[in-house]
Amino acid sequence: MTDSPQQMFADATAILSSALDGDSDAVVGTFDAVVDRDGLAGAYDVAWCLAATMVGDPVPPGACALDFPGIDQAEYDARWVARFVSAYANSDLETARALFGAAAADGLLPECLLTLAGSTIATLRQRAT
Repeated sequence: MTDSPQQMFADATAILSSALDGDSDAVVGTFDAVVDRDGLAGAYDVAWCLAATMVGDPVPPGACALDFPGIDQAEYDARWVARFVSAYANSDLETARALFGAAAADGLLPECLLTLAGSTIATLRQRAT
């Protein structure tokens, strides 16, 4: 777990800034620094913060599903992001933790987190238009 909510927000801000600049190495580097400092729990907290940024405030009422036609044929990271953000929107901590753990165990967590950062930026850009 991150040392403080302020640190988590600072990490998420740094990740979004790097993603906005198109600097995927910096995004991954920031996540790596979080893991070095706070372990996977810290990276989970930052990912949860990015999911919150994507969904917005307030969370839309009712159940959310970010599945789409053909999701089972999508790349692992795209499926992961859709399901992780859906878990956030549904306040489904158990599913979110399971998804995070599975991506880590599969060795695909860096790609998933990079896609999450990119998807968050894409969502913010869409809202701005």
